[in-house]
Amino acid sequence: MEDIYGNHLEEMEATLSVFVQRVKELRSEMSSESELDPIEHILARIKSDKSMRLKLRSRGLPETTEAALHQVHDAMGVRIVCGFLSDVYETRDRIATLPGYEVVEERDYIRHAKPNGYRSYHMILRTAEGYLIEVQLRTISMDTWAALEHHLQYKKQHVGNQRLIVQELKRCADELASTDVSMQTIRDMILNERD
Repeated sequence: MEDIYGNHLEEMEATLSVFVQRVKELRSEMSSESELDPIEHILARIKSDKSMRLKLRSRGLPETTEAALHQVHDAMGVRIVCGFLSDVYETRDRIATLPGYEVVEERDYIRHAKPNGYRSYHMILRTAEGYLIEVQLRTISMDTWAALEHHLQYKKQHVGNQRLIVQELKRCADELASTDVSMQTIRDMILNERD
């Protein structure tokens, strides 16, 4: 069976690499302007053939290259983890002005968390080549929560106390969100003293 991306995979890899390089350049610019590195790390991936096929099936979409590239928005994904909330939004603003990329959709799950407590800022970008890239911007604590929640895999199991698990995950997410606000406040106080 042919790869779901057909003959697009090589171009997708190159497109993703260029985007990550542009984000690294933004990171460097922001660091030199403020003397503080706004980004902790950047991860990029192209969704595997198997994962993409599962996603297409779960959405009732045909398992075609066209559907994979244009009806699913996260064939290419980039996660940008920042230290502080203000860094998330500043990085978002800079990405939105990059030439050659159009912001197609944005969802602010930081200000409007999902019911389970998930927080992140999502952007869907269309590249000059017509590909879509999902960009997730998070703080370190948001990324930690999402990683741990993913490892629990409670959604795939039929556990009797699932409601309690969801409540506890939400509580943990809220505590981490409160910590993000406190850390931002402390950082702002330190920066204001320098001025």
